[in-house]
Amino acid sequence: MSMTDPIADLLTRIRNAGMARHAKLDLPSSNLKVAISEVLKVQGFIKNYKTISDAKQGVLRIYLKYDENQTHVIHEVKRISTPGCRVYVGQGEIPRVKNGHGCSILSTSKGVLDDVAARREQVGGEVICTIW
Repeated sequence: MSMTDPIADLLTRIRNAGMARHAKLDLPSSNLKVAISEVLKVQGFIKNYKTISDAKQGVLRIYLKYDENQTHVIHEVKRISTPGCRVYVGQGEIPRVKNGHGCSILSTSKGVLDDVAARREQVGGEVICTIW
């Protein structure tokens, strides 16, 4: 089976594992998935992540985060730019999510950044997803 959108797969696995209240999830690793996981960790949407080497491409292990009521801290994840329809924005057009309570994740010339960091660096790029 070939996967056409591995980023959508990452976001769907995070969403499903959170609804099932799993402590962690494992998925095939890639540099872009690790960069997105770093942004999610910095923004406080996941506890931690680590990469595990194996004979193939490696495994990305993500530790999910829950609040004091054991509800998943991620309420909504939306894939914006897809392989069939890429969405690019300039530095002045970066979307705000829930009036600043969520974040957009962008792939820029300076790496994978959240919306606040992209505005600070004054760069635009491809909007990968929004998360709240």
